[in-house]
Amino acid sequence: MKLYSNRYAPSPRRVRMFAAEKGLSLDIVEVDIRANETQGHDFLAVNPRGEVPVLELDDGSLLTESLAICRHLECLYPEPNLWGITQLEQAEINSMVDRLMFRLYIPVAQAFRHGHSFWAGRVEQVPAYAQVATQSAIKELHSLDSMLDGRPYLCAERFTAADIVGFTTTDFAKAIGLRPEPHQVNLRRWLDIISARPSATA
Repeated sequence: MKLYSNRYAPSPRRVRMFAAEKGLSLDIVEVDIRANETQGHDFLAVNPRGEVPVLELDDGSLLTESLAICRHLECLYPEPNLWGITQLEQAEINSMVDRLMFRLYIPVAQAFRHGHSFWAGRVEQVPAYAQVATQSAIKELHSLDSMLDGRPYLCAERFTAADIVGFTTTDFAKAIGLRPEPHQVNLRRWLDIISARPSATA
């Protein structure tokens, strides 16, 4: 399988980390967002939306959207389980992933898009929106720190897809200047646990 990726973007990193946890070796095609390769003719033929990641299956089929790709890989390679075994566990993990995507990833991504010099001249930026989004992300990081009190992982008492989404997003928040505060010991401990996994460098 071939993965169109970018080493700095959080969405393809989710897929690379997920695949690494499965022990899968993907053929990585690096797409340079800074050089605007996502908007080039060749890549738009792969994904007309001009976004990574894209997973090309062995039969030539193309899948977009990181979470959909991860769910497909879970179906193909069910072990180790990352999306839940029982129906309740699956619901808990999906609930946490939805929470992280809406309450952390989207604010971080929008703060980056509207407040970082990387996007200057590429998109219409609204600095005030970047500030609001940053505050939303800060609030969610505080909430996660409280939730992780006495817990090694975000849900299911084991490492799951939720930890991948949370880790890659929290790590990407460095791009907008957000890091765990010194008193957020639970969040910092959790990040250390996930950072120690070999998949964290995928």
